Amino acid sequence: MKIIVLMKQVANKDAVLRISADEKWINDADVAQQTNESDGYALEEALRMKEAKGEGEVVVCSLGPQSAKTVIKDALARGANRAIHVVVDDSKKLSPYQIASAIADAIRSENADMVFSGLQSDDASFGQTGVILAELLGIPHATLVIEVDRSKLEGSVRLKRELESGWYQWFTYQLPALLTIQSGISQIRYASLKGIMAAKKKEIADVTPSIGEFASGQTIQKVYMPLKTKQTQMLGGGDAKRGAAELVEKLRTEVRVL
Repeated sequence: MKIIVLMKQVANKDAVLRISADEKWINDADVAQQTNESDGYALEEALRMKEAKGEGEVVVCSLGPQSAKTVIKDALARGANRAIHVVVDDSKKLSPYQIASAIADAIRSENADMVFSGLQSDDASFGQTGVILAELLGIPHATLVIEVDRSKLEGSVRLKRELESGWYQWFTYQLPALLTIQSGISQIRYASLKGIMAAKKKEIADVTPSIGEFASGQTIQKVYMPLKTKQTQMLGGGDAKRGAAELVEKLRTEVRVL
């Protein structure tokens, strides 16, 4: 079984973010980078599926600049067999369709049994790349996956999806298929010293995509910090009963919670 895992490099959650001069994105020159959270869970699930099967290959695919090699090498140290790096210097200018298209071109010849991705990225949070990629590859996809039945992996996969309002769904998909993995599906392993040493000998294939002129349908107009405004209203003019009556009226007519 061959599983391809999509992994993205994003800014560290604890980093101090500053808006770039053109106000189109953050200034990431001095910002620490890390693996996108849900992508880490996707990798862990792929590794566990390979171990449950007792055979197979886990291939990591990452689209981004040369600095994304850090994310790739960490994945190889955790147990992935090899990696594909789709080298794009400025991926934030690409739409989810363009990103998915570049990845599809890079992995189509792999003929993988399964493709895993995180549910969404921690920076843009579109949650679209995985599902668009499935369409481009012509395979079924499942989103919000929170559990995978590893006992039966012969031509199909049975999994549990998270739905709205606390509901869940068990469903069986025919392979090949693409799954977008929810954070918290399992406990992520750390890279061992042995794994770190072994990662130095594992293959990382660089791919330069041909990004077409497809209209993305979206542009970033401006990135800015949330505006803090203070809108305090004094009710009742010092009269408690009158203030209470005005509060109830506002909850009923403006907030509409009564």
